[in-house]
This record gives sequence, structure tokens and C-alpha cells, in this order.
Amino acid sequence: MKKISRRSVIKWGLAGGVAGAAFRSGASKALAVLLPTPDEIEGPFYPVRDQKDKDADLTQIAGRRSVASGQHIVVSGEVRDIHGNPVTNALLDIWQADANGRYRHPRDPSKAKPDENFQGWAIIYTDDNGKFRFKTVLPGAYPASNEWTRPPHIHFKISKPGYRALTTQMYFPDQPLNASDLLLNRKSKTEQAAMIAKRIGQQGNVVFYEYNVVLDI
Repeated sequence: MKKISRRSVIKWGLAGGVAGAAFRSGASKALAVLLPTPDEIEGPFYPVRDQKDKDADLTQIAGRRSVASGQHIVVSGEVRDIHGNPVTNALLDIWQADANGRYRHPRDPSKAKPDENFQGWAIIYTDDNGKFRFKTVLPGAYPASNEWTRPPHIHFKISKPGYRALTTQMYFPDQPLNASDLLLNRKSKTEQAAMIAKRIGQQGNVVFYEYNVVLDI
């Protein structure tokens, strides 16, 4: 498994301590425990075919020159426990639709053309400070049924021995479909806020988001 190089970190514009600053501030002010990140269903399109390239850059498949289409983004954040302690070496299993709203899954019924240059799946780990970072594309919306279109979202499974494993979904701010999503709207306003990433900037054509996770013990 490839690790993100320092050169890539600088390239992605997050070499400093910008990501997670608000999260650390909130943790330091917590009087008791932090709200665990809400659970969400895994969904039907968890990858079933293994692939060699599952690194932290989903925009390019190893051995290919072409990159994925769509809006390229970087998602960074921290994983902490309910007491605000960083969770080091936690496994993050990440999968999502491409910019066309199509998963790399044989049973995805979408008629959208799959992006053959999109990796679609990553397995990464938090560092010694509980931080993580990956590059991907803004997922496309897709119809879950005739009456329901899912907003852009990214699936996560996060685990480490000694902590309760978490399966959840990360949403994006300012997406009109968030307001009508059947899954997101089952959550309280506080839970929704914990599941929606924050846009923290842009460098060139790449947009940066922050998404922090709290694991229960």
C-alpha cells in the first residue's frame, strides 16, 4: 500500500495544520465526551472485486497516465475517540461513486458510463496524530429509486481493535439533494452536522474539505 509522500502533501496544499484545527479546538473545550460520528448503512455497492491499487489518490490508477474526470477534491481530517484522544493507525475503508454517479460494482444498475480512470476504493490508515488525507473526485448524485436521488456522498468503514467499528457516510455542504435525502433526514440536526464535511479552501482546480470522525469505545 502506498503512503502519501511529503511532496504529495505539499502538492495537495495541506502540509500545515489547517485541517482539523476546529476539531481540536472543539475537543479541548468538551466537558464530558464528544458525540460519536453517527452510523449509516453500508449500502449495496461495497466493492466485491479486489484491486491492486487502493491507495490515497483515487483520481489516478497506478500504471495509467489519464486521471479521473470531474471535480478533484482532497478530504482530510482526524479520527479521535469520545474523550478527544487521537486514534492512531485506524483503518479507513473508503469507497464512492465516480463523477457520473457510477460505482465500480458489477451490480450497479446505473446506465451512466463508468469512469475507467477512477480508482473508486481506498484503504488508508491514520498517522501518529490520528490524521488522514486522501484525494478523490466529488461523487455524482444517482437515483436510488424512481422517487429518490441520493446526494453526493462518500462511504467509510473505520476500525481499530479496542474501538467500536463505524460504518458511515460523509456528505458535502451546499448540496440541494441533502434536504430530501431519506437517510440523512433520519438524523437529528446535530447528527447531520457531524456527517457533512466542511469546505476549507481551494488551490487551483482542487477543492479541500475537512471531515472529522469520533469513534466510540
